[in-house]
Amino acid sequence: MRKRMVCFLFLSSVLIALTGCGAERGSTKLADEAPVSERPDSVVSATPVVQSTVTPVPSSKVLQTDRVSPSDAPLSPAKSLSLAQTLVERYHKAVPTKWGENIPGVRTHLVTQDKVIALTFDACGGKEGSGYDEKLVDYLIKEQIPATLFVNARWLAANPDIFAKLAANPLFEIENHGTEHRPLSVNGRAAYGIAGTKDVSAVIREVTENADEIEKRMGRRPLFFRSGTAFYDDVAVGIAHDLGFQLAGYNVLGDAGATFNTEQVYHALIKARSGSIVLAHMNHPEKDTAEGVMKAIPVMQKAGFRFVHLSAYAVE
Repeated sequence: MRKRMVCFLFLSSVLIALTGCGAERGSTKLADEAPVSERPDSVVSATPVVQSTVTPVPSSKVLQTDRVSPSDAPLSPAKSLSLAQTLVERYHKAVPTKWGENIPGVRTHLVTQDKVIALTFDACGGKEGSGYDEKLVDYLIKEQIPATLFVNARWLAANPDIFAKLAANPLFEIENHGTEHRPLSVNGRAAYGIAGTKDVSAVIREVTENADEIEKRMGRRPLFFRSGTAFYDDVAVGIAHDLGFQLAGYNVLGDAGATFNTEQVYHALIKARSGSIVLAHMNHPEKDTAEGVMKAIPVMQKAGFRFVHLSAYAVE
């Protein structure tokens, strides 16, 4: 009887051990076979966009190990090259299907019902003008009006001391207006007679080289990008998002490339509504933008509006 009991206990322990091994192997198998979307390499191996209809890749799908984000430390040259190569591979066969200023992925207004307006001023540089509208900026400083300034690399190179003063003033938020002031395109498409970036590599350079320069000079990487002419194709939108930038459009054309006269600027601005993003220019002191802005702002304030940086609210 005693021998039978010993045998029974031995067999029971063996069965328990085998059951435990099976459960452990099972749990290991489940971990190895996690859904593809949860695997750390799932984004790296994402299928390149090669269809005729391009959906920009959301920022949450960007390479998590390589993504350039405004809060990140600068990428090493090796990582920057790796990211650029990855994006070229991802997008080189993509064919644009949309073109314009207000295509999906370009953010045109603040998400709020508050009576706030974001004034944005482009500094284009080069043949588009490397001047400085001191009258406009001095007025904003005197009246303590916040504004977001989109600075092009050529304007920055022509005005380094002015840039340093503006960047040091908390009234102003400095953002990225591109390296060569080109429409953002993967096939060279032009807007207003300005040829766009010619391919994926050119898009990357247009967006990142000026961002790198701004970051080097002021210690903060820009959050927003606005292309020269504010035109984009949908493939370029996806690339810019993958590089970690939000694309800043507008819904109030404030001075039409600094071609409006004082009354036209004034009437454009007073049409702004809650959450409006106003686009005007600060690189043409010889034009009427300053006078129009100075005439409009008191009227807008009297109507209950206040002015904020572009980053003060979510934008869409």
